[in-house]
Amino acid sequence: MPSLSGKADVLFEDDDLPYEEEIIRNPYSVKCWMRYIEHKQNAQKSVLNMIYERALKELPGSYKLWYNYLRERRKQVKGKCITDPAYEEVNNCHERALVFMHKMPRIWIDYCQFMVSQCKITRSRRTFDRALRALPVTQHPRIWPLYLRFGRNLPLPETAIRVFRRYLKLSPENAEEYIDYLHSVGRLDEAALRLAAVVNDENFVSKEGKSNYQLWHELCDLISQNPDKVTSLKVGAIIRGGLTRFTDQLGKLWCSLADYYIRSGHFEKARDVYEEAILTVVTVRDFTQVFDSYAQFEESMIAAKMETTSELGQDEDEDIDLELRLARFELLITRRPLLLNSVLLRQNPHNVHEWHKRVKLYEGQPRQIINTYTEAVQTVDPVKATGKPHSLWVSFARFYEDNEQLDDARTIFEKATKVNYKQVDDLAAVWCEYGEMELRHENYDQALRILRKATAIPSRKAEYFDASEPVQNRVYKSLKVWSMLADLEESLGTFQSTKAVYDRIIDLRIATPQIIINYAMFLEEHNYFEDSFKAYERGIALFKWPNVHDIWNTYLTKFIDRYGGKKLERARDLFEQALDRCPPKYAKTIYLLYAKLEEEYGLARHAMAVYERATAAVEPEERHQMFNIYIKRAAEIYGVTHTRAIYQKAIEVLPDQHARDMCLRFADMESKLGEIDRARAIYSYCSQICDPRLTAHFWQTWKEFEIRHGNEDTIREMLRIKRSVQATYNTQVNFMSSQMLKATTNATGTVSDLAPGQSGVDDMRLLEQKAQQLAAEAEQDRSKPKDKILFVRSDTSRSELAELAKQANPDEIDIDDDEDEDAEDGEPDDTLTLHKLFHFELQLLIIYMRVISEVQLEQKSVPTAVFGGLKDD
Repeated sequence: MPSLSGKADVLFEDDDLPYEEEIIRNPYSVKCWMRYIEHKQNAQKSVLNMIYERALKELPGSYKLWYNYLRERRKQVKGKCITDPAYEEVNNCHERALVFMHKMPRIWIDYCQFMVSQCKITRSRRTFDRALRALPVTQHPRIWPLYLRFGRNLPLPETAIRVFRRYLKLSPENAEEYIDYLHSVGRLDEAALRLAAVVNDENFVSKEGKSNYQLWHELCDLISQNPDKVTSLKVGAIIRGGLTRFTDQLGKLWCSLADYYIRSGHFEKARDVYEEAILTVVTVRDFTQVFDSYAQFEESMIAAKMETTSELGQDEDEDIDLELRLARFELLITRRPLLLNSVLLRQNPHNVHEWHKRVKLYEGQPRQIINTYTEAVQTVDPVKATGKPHSLWVSFARFYEDNEQLDDARTIFEKATKVNYKQVDDLAAVWCEYGEMELRHENYDQALRILRKATAIPSRKAEYFDASEPVQNRVYKSLKVWSMLADLEESLGTFQSTKAVYDRIIDLRIATPQIIINYAMFLEEHNYFEDSFKAYERGIALFKWPNVHDIWNTYLTKFIDRYGGKKLERARDLFEQALDRCPPKYAKTIYLLYAKLEEEYGLARHAMAVYERATAAVEPEERHQMFNIYIKRAAEIYGVTHTRAIYQKAIEVLPDQHARDMCLRFADMESKLGEIDRARAIYSYCSQICDPRLTAHFWQTWKEFEIRHGNEDTIREMLRIKRSVQATYNTQVNFMSSQMLKATTNATGTVSDLAPGQSGVDDMRLLEQKAQQLAAEAEQDRSKPKDKILFVRSDTSRSELAELAKQANPDEIDIDDDEDEDAEDGEPDDTLTLHKLFHFELQLLIIYMRVISEVQLEQKSVPTAVFGGLKDD
């Protein structure tokens, strides 16, 4: 019912009375009001709003009440048209709240978002501004993102730009965000200004992780690709500043600068930029980038010109212009190798090889070649040069020589001899080339004069390797110049002048063994034999082993050829002097030459003494060959019998492999001489170093020897020795068992064919079968009558023995394999059989022990009978 004042009265329900009473008692308690509000949450909006208003009237400074009230009021208008008056009421509520809550950022944020949702641009902007003024600066980061988002969504970019400018004053580190926005709205001039400021700021740190070069590259792309929109910056100055700042990216920056002028329509300026770039870049990569861009630019210009000409029709001026462009493009392509060579020379102006390549590129252009050589010899520093700097001077002079300008070539050579090269060999090569040029034109006296001038002793002497002295003071010790001078003197000079040159080389101590030999040969050709021998002696005094080997070899050969046996004692002294401190590697040749001298002109015993010394002086690898020569010469001089001592020494000294060969030859010689016992003793001695598994040839040879010259006893002795030697080598039980298993499996079957787990037991069964077979064979052998022993005459020749072998001999000894020669007569047969049985019983024991280790069997003591006669009572 309406009240007397005309306003609707507030109707209270019965449930509200407790809350009202509590509020009356505690009107300033937020909890009481909040409980009341919570109770009335589902009531009408007007009732709920009235309660909030009553609470805020009592508690106007409560943030909790204001926040919940404003949220409730916004929820009530949600979904309504933005022109509804209810929105304005809510706005008024926010304004009333901000009277008390102006320092609360959450209230401002909600209010600003609410205003933006109403699409009231001016009021929203002013509300954001009021919020920034009201809140402390530390709370501004909560407002600016909303403000910037609001500005970016506006159709008019000017508002957002002004907002961004204000924002960057507070947070300049976010300039990239502003630059991106300017890009998006097409404000490229201001974007370029901001980007240039960022690049110039050394303290700027990109939030996107970009380096300063990346930002600079973006700036170059921006200003070069949009010359009509970026007007506030001097593009040329900016990019040229980058050229000095980023020297490792010159190619891209030059291309950016040229691209700017191309887009601006300044084609000639662009061409000038390209030309400047290819003449200044210092790396092949940058040159390739610039050249490819330059060629593409010229192609596009030609294509555009041709298209324009086809549209407008034929015109003489247009045709001339087109021809000019084509000629310019062809010239550019033709210049590429030369331009690339220039780049490499800018990298290293002291690269001699590149200068030579540059000269080849100018082939057919004499003036350019001369200019290139002149520039090269002026630029290249011999100390820093890569390659041989003297080759530039030589090639320069050769160019004049090829064009028949000898005076100019001589001038170049004279200048080249005054250059301070790093190595003496460079100056020596210049002098030699100078002399060879004169020889090519048959100016022989001039060539001699040049080389004598080169080898003249300077006023200040210096050591050859003294780097502190100039090379001109050291070239007089260059062997290259002296060698050429010696050759020229031999060909063109006199005997005395040539001899003086060689003597001077030896006095300077720069001679080589070949120089000494050449000097001696030269003297010998002019019949100065003693002088040639003196030259050899001087060379021997200069050098040590092994360098002196060639000199000694030639000296001794020439001396023997000259005097033979006339000066035998002098020759012997020379040989003894040569062999003194001679390394074993070079001793063989000299010893053989010495022995040949003694054989031809001296005494045989002296020759034998030389051979004997040689066998001990040469290298171990050559001793066998030396002993062979020694034995051959001794047999030829003294006879075969004199070689016995040599054989004995060889067998003692040589390693087993060669000693075995010597033993066979020694035994063969003794058998030919009829000394059968000696030969047999040699075989017996040699058998100790012959493993039957590896040296079957030796045992076969001994067996054949015994067949020809021995009897049954000697054969048994040979077999006994063979078994003992084999036992010596077969010391490992594992090897013995593996060999035994191999023999048994080959006889009765393979172990691999048996079932798994039964191999050990079956091995024992196979061995028992083998033992039974051997016992049966022994019984048969025992019942055979014993044959008479046949002795073969020791002096029977081999041909007679062959004839006897063809005839049927009833008393002949039947010898089969080596392993079956164990049968002996009488009581020894029993011993042999027992010996065999014992071996197989021992093998059975080994297999049995292996089976125990592999198969889990019940252990049992070994019967005594297994051990035979080995076990003690």
